[in-house]
Amino acid sequence: MKRILPFLLALPLISMAQTDDAANIKKISNEILRNGKAYELLYQLTKQVGGRLAGSPQFAKAVQWGKATMEKNGADKVFLQECMVPHWVRGGQDKAVIIEVDKTKTSRVLDVLALGNSLGSGTVTAQVLAVADFDELEKRKDEVKGKIVYYNNAFDPTNVKTFVSYGQAGIYRRSGPSRAAKYGAVGVMIRSLTESTANDPHTGGMAYMDSFPKIPAIAVGPRDADEVWALSKKSTFTMSMTTNGHFLPDTIGHNVIAELTGTEFPNEYITVGGHLDSWDVNEGAHDDGAGVVQTIEVMRTLYAIGYKPKRTIRFVLFANEENGLRGGAKYAEAAKANNEKHIFGLESDAGGFTPRGFSVSVNKEQMAKLQSWLPLLFPYGTTEFTNDGGGADVGPLMRLGTPVGELLPDPQRYFDVHHARSDVFENVNRRELLLGAVNMAALVYLLDKYGL
Repeated sequence: MKRILPFLLALPLISMAQTDDAANIKKISNEILRNGKAYELLYQLTKQVGGRLAGSPQFAKAVQWGKATMEKNGADKVFLQECMVPHWVRGGQDKAVIIEVDKTKTSRVLDVLALGNSLGSGTVTAQVLAVADFDELEKRKDEVKGKIVYYNNAFDPTNVKTFVSYGQAGIYRRSGPSRAAKYGAVGVMIRSLTESTANDPHTGGMAYMDSFPKIPAIAVGPRDADEVWALSKKSTFTMSMTTNGHFLPDTIGHNVIAELTGTEFPNEYITVGGHLDSWDVNEGAHDDGAGVVQTIEVMRTLYAIGYKPKRTIRFVLFANEENGLRGGAKYAEAAKANNEKHIFGLESDAGGFTPRGFSVSVNKEQMAKLQSWLPLLFPYGTTEFTNDGGGADVGPLMRLGTPVGELLPDPQRYFDVHHARSDVFENVNRRELLLGAVNMAALVYLLDKYGL
């Protein structure tokens, strides 16, 4: 308590004008924490639909689930917004086996997953060149031809904000294959983008540079990564890797959009959303099932308490965030074409853990207004607004000039499960999930009442 007291004293006092707001936010919180349906909806999405890679039959099933669920939970109207999405398929089981160490035959199976969007070429067998980072790759570029390059670049554990580490390490997933192909590599393996102590490999999207060969790419589990790195320091070794990823023609996908119509400014929009797609190797519970059901929970709650918004609030389940961002791009494209006035775009795509605040992209005056609401949000977990940008799906709206933001849950465990087979329903806590929805709904209420 002594540690929290200075912070509480530093907060501006709630003014008399905010007393009604505090009461209304308490009403929102009580409804969610007593009657919230988010956890039950997450069970449906994860256990009855499952993994939902864009273009897959499971994603199409998720679209119909989302539409029916929003219709049952208070929307004035629900509609589907068509967009073309990529249709990458894994095509079979991904494998990697160390078959020779210092010219001695062996058979050490590694736990791996192909990176999303990577193209398989059956089985590739070659000596492994292990490098720490791109700098070492450049120094050893003459050794690369004909080899499988392994990047050992790991999360920086000194970053308390784990998304910083993810951004730093993510470049190896996104462009590592093409950087190695430039010098003649026949395959790439990366250390999974996680600091987890489990050995689960983590997939995720990568992109080829058109000017270089499109070589297969895999991620290896953290414990196996440690073993591979240690082995590379004392031995030469050969590995076979088998992947079968390929693209089918682009197919039709949909954003699922529901609305609560504004009573005073129906042509002004506040967007709240999460992305409906996930990777194929898990249930997509935290990424982004949590954001999907929190979005629906905000809508359900406002309807349940009889709230009549001044502005139209749109609740969007975005298509194809994971390997293309086609849904977010389509939503912004339609907003621009229809000359819509968007007040704010809010996303939840950082897991269903305990809420800590919001990351936003706003100007100085808008930030001051958001900061003035901290006394109202603090009792429910929001301690800060950081000007570090919004989520990926509202990014296209931001580029049109709309202020955007993203719920910031506690980030310390997120990358244990992110893009891994461990991202399942059982690893989401009901209380934490509902508290995230409380903070989102409270912010939406304030944005609707006061604007930015």
